[in-house]
Amino acid sequence: MTPPAAAPAFLASAGWGNAHILPLAGDASFRRYFRIVEEGRQAVLMDAPPPHEDPRPFLAIADHLIGQGFAAPQILARDLDQGLVLLEDFGDIRVREYLDASPHEELAVYERAVTLLADLHRLPPADLPPYDRAVYQRETALLTEWYCPAAGLTVDEPGYTAAWDAVLPVVEEDDAPKVTVLRDYHAENIMLIPGHEQSRGLGLLDFQDALIGHPAYDLVSLLQDARRDVPIEVEAEMLSYYKRIAGPKGDFDAAYAVLGAQRNAKIIGIFTRLWQRDGKPRYLSFLPRMWSLLERDLAHPALAPVAQWFAANIPADKRHDALAGHAPA
Repeated sequence: MTPPAAAPAFLASAGWGNAHILPLAGDASFRRYFRIVEEGRQAVLMDAPPPHEDPRPFLAIADHLIGQGFAAPQILARDLDQGLVLLEDFGDIRVREYLDASPHEELAVYERAVTLLADLHRLPPADLPPYDRAVYQRETALLTEWYCPAAGLTVDEPGYTAAWDAVLPVVEEDDAPKVTVLRDYHAENIMLIPGHEQSRGLGLLDFQDALIGHPAYDLVSLLQDARRDVPIEVEAEMLSYYKRIAGPKGDFDAAYAVLGAQRNAKIIGIFTRLWQRDGKPRYLSFLPRMWSLLERDLAHPALAPVAQWFAANIPADKRHDALAGHAPA
């Protein structure tokens, strides 16, 4: 977490020449974040180094969300050639850690987060590409591309694609609204911030991969969290709550299950890739949770073709703990 070499000059040009640069966080990408502190004020420096990262999608979605009244970080300064962006600092109260310390607040906080999604889904979507069949299939293929070889499996890849083609139409129905899908809406990307009543007191982070798609996707991302155990009863209550306040059309439960399975299969592949390609073995510790979530989704009748493929190609002993020996203690 050494600051980028260009950071001091960038901060000086932005009026923060005497600031201290403190490590804040890294994530699953090449992006890194630093807290900038100077004389009673603070901000966040995003280091999105080119050519690996491009901060422009983040900036565009931030502007869109702010324009709709949501609390995305204000952009204080930018240098796109260096991949440096100075952001509003939402503080340290992240939903993940807050709920770990205050589990009695779980339902209330998740209700706010679900209400925010319903608010977002009532508004016109951003100008973004569609979350379409090609993207869904490219993402689900990460499981057969990365996880299956790592687990020593040779699988029926054409059959896998065909199984997903059989179930994805439920999320492509014409009467389903097309909404801004943030794609990483979960407890580690939501901050609790004072004020901001229109945004339910929630600050949004990590939305640069947003697309236009089905409203169930971000709900799945929140309630089937890859990094935090959300109790099944909380998931069920919040799914029911969303349907009550948003009134979604079509078979929403089926769409929720299909997108849950799609997302969880994708993440199993991504976490395996983060271990094998990027040298981040800690992500393997999340795989048992991901398999449990995926198997719950596969139990829905709408997933029958995909469930049959998994039963035929990935036996039980090649799922939850198949890569456990590679995870750090």
